[in-house]
Amino acid sequence: MWQYRILETGFFHADGGAMFGAVPKRAWKRKYPSGDDNCCILAMNCVLLWSNEKVILFDTGVGTKDLGKWAYYRFHDTKDIVDLVKGQGFHPDDITDVILSHLHFDHCGGCTYRDKNNQLQITFPNAKHYVGEAQWDNYLNPNLLEKHSFGKDDMMPVKQADLLTLIDEDIELYPNLFLSIYPGHTIGQILLSFLSEEGWIVCPSDIIPTKAHLPDDWISAYDVQPLESLNAKISLKEKIKNTSASFIFYHDAYKKVSKR
Repeated sequence: MWQYRILETGFFHADGGAMFGAVPKRAWKRKYPSGDDNCCILAMNCVLLWSNEKVILFDTGVGTKDLGKWAYYRFHDTKDIVDLVKGQGFHPDDITDVILSHLHFDHCGGCTYRDKNNQLQITFPNAKHYVGEAQWDNYLNPNLLEKHSFGKDDMMPVKQADLLTLIDEDIELYPNLFLSIYPGHTIGQILLSFLSEEGWIVCPSDIIPTKAHLPDDWISAYDVQPLESLNAKISLKEKIKNTSASFIFYHDAYKKVSKR
């Protein structure tokens, strides 16, 4: 079984209309709060898990470098993921695997940082970094809807260091730890599931970004393939309906974990 901790790497603001798409505000405001400017506060809840000789991170948050270029999102209370990892008794060199749900800046920015000489460095230099193959192709040649969601400084150093591993199908990476491909929000998105002492834990990332997005048709306008998102969500919920699995919601600032 895997032990785990949720690492809160910070918060940012996103337009509620974009987060909930076609769902009317009078409906979604009862499930997720927003400010006078219609913006919702979103979290970046990464997951650290370990078992035997493996220490794994699922997503790395926005990171600490170049936050000024993302000023529109008003990031606040951001924390260095290295400090959070050390707070759990691990060193960055101990991380064996980094699993990236997808490569939007708020999920993988922490994979690199700038040193005192302003040079890019890899945050977890001994880790294999897992990315969906279709997502990597999209990162290199983004569509018009996503081109501003990717930062080349986040992942190219990882590729150049030969630390990138691409997957194109569902796999059991280690015993009781699975990576599954669920498109919709973006192509080649990875979902993580693992067995803990509490039972099965599912990290759906932006398939179900907050607890409020659990209803099938509550689809974000940020999703580039909304029908694929709908089908992915239905498929995931059907797959686990007879289990006691819990969700860890990456973006929920108020309810990080839920049994649905």
